[in-house]
Amino acid sequence: MEIWTEKYRPKTLDEVVGQKHIIKSLKAYAKSGAIPHMLFAGPAGTGKTTSALALAREYYGERWKENFEELNASDERGLDVVRGRIKNFARTAPIGGASFKIIFLDEADALTPDAQAALRRTMERYTATCRFILSCNYSSKIIEPIQSRCVVFRFSLVDEEDIARYLSTIAEREGLEITEDGMKSLLYVASGDMRRAINAMQVAASLSKTIDSEVVYRMAAVAKPEVAKKMMEAALEGNFLGARDILDTMLINDGLSGEDVIKGLHDVVFDMPISEIKKAEIIDRMGEVEFRIVEGSNERIQLEALLAYIAAKGKT
Repeated sequence: MEIWTEKYRPKTLDEVVGQKHIIKSLKAYAKSGAIPHMLFAGPAGTGKTTSALALAREYYGERWKENFEELNASDERGLDVVRGRIKNFARTAPIGGASFKIIFLDEADALTPDAQAALRRTMERYTATCRFILSCNYSSKIIEPIQSRCVVFRFSLVDEEDIARYLSTIAEREGLEITEDGMKSLLYVASGDMRRAINAMQVAASLSKTIDSEVVYRMAAVAKPEVAKKMMEAALEGNFLGARDILDTMLINDGLSGEDVIKGLHDVVFDMPISEIKKAEIIDRMGEVEFRIVEGSNERIQLEALLAYIAAKGKT
């Protein structure tokens, strides 16, 4: 079965969802041919790779694959890939009468500092025959000399309206029905990540042609907001054992991880009828518990300790 994130990946810049101000600039670059080195920074699933591929298609036309090289820096993060594969591609002449080639370096923030220093030199040496597009989640991990040589585009999370519109288009093509609560749950699971939304939708579609919230939450390994809210309310009322029973259901029946549970609690704590200072104290404790879980502590003990803390806060 074909992966929908690839099957429905936009082919042109006009089809890219969201990031309107960025797409406008990229279309101007493709039309004029004056493409600079670029740095795409932003969260996962916001269209960085898609925009680079669409730019290459729009600029080169049918011969875009011959002049476009895509590398993932997280797999090849050392000096060898910069001095070898990247340098060899950059130094060769473009094909089909193009002025230059394009190297798209995904997850560039995974490159070691030494590799970034070598890349900086390669970028300035082969500007006549090659342009670089670097993609990263955190631009702060890219050394300043590279940032100063690039036009930096910061991708933001995709608006819920844009995600809903795109999911509806896919559902129509695939013969699916998305209920209102199903769409809300997909948007909640996505949290602005288009790729996550499409993946969740495809997994849900493998179970049912009608996608509702029950199917989405069952397959997405995400805490249901209403269940997380119920657990938080029980803890704040001082009902520690009741909150613990709900926690057991989430961990055992729903198969959620400790991090999934904490994320669900984090999303609902702001809606609780408690003072701002108590919300701040609970969020502070959530951060500490999440850190302990990531570092390898026992999930159940840490989460029960969090519920005990919230119950104590609720009583006071």
